[in-house]
Parts: sequence; C-alpha cells; structure tokens
Amino acid sequence: MNGVRPVKSALPAISPLVGEPIKRADAERLARVLKAFADPARLRLLSLIQSAPEGEASVSDLTAPLGLSQPTVSHHLRILTEAGLLEREKRGVWAYYRLVPSAITAIADLLTPPRKRATKRAR
Repeated sequence: MNGVRPVKSALPAISPLVGEPIKRADAERLARVLKAFADPARLRLLSLIQSAPEGEASVSDLTAPLGLSQPTVSHHLRILTEAGLLEREKRGVWAYYRLVPSAITAIADLLTPPRKRATKRAR
C-alpha cells in the first residue's frame, strides 16, 4: 500500500509456552501487544475493520458504530497501530486502517502450545 508506515514487530520470536522460560524483554513486548489487544473497544475496532467491505476503515467510519468520540477512536487506533495490529495509510486528509493478519496469526501461534499447533496443522 502507498503511504503505509512499516511497523517493527513488537512480538517476541519465542512463545512463553515452548517449555523454557521466556526472557524478560520478550515477556514485556508480548505483554504490551496483548494489553493493546485486550481492550473491549479495541477488539470491536479490529472486528469492525476486518468486516468492512474493503477490509479497511477510517475514523469517521468507526465512531458511530462504537458510540465513541473521534478523539477516543483515534486514540485506540493509534495504540493498535503502535502494537503492530493495524497498519495506517494516509490518503489526502483521511487515514485508513487495516488489520495486519500476520500479527494476529503470530499472537495465536505464540499462545498455542507447540503440541496443539502441530495437531492443528496436521488436520
């Protein structure tokens, strides 16, 4: 996408469930992403953006369905973008947001025990 700012992955490379202790820095990075993910308004934003016809939405598309003010929606979108869960594309005066599917998949993989992952992929 044109105008998209690349987001450095905030997720650690190793799961806390692999059988060895996760490093403190990795745990802190994962906790920041999960904290961004675990807010009800942010979960709704992710859902609204994913289900939008083009898979993207602007702040003006999201304020009414959430029942929140524009500054509040912008705040939540910024947190999700900084966590690497959304990407932002500026078009004229508007910014459009879309999910980063690889970030969502990475969270699922990090939180799925290795044995369950192998079973899931074998199906």
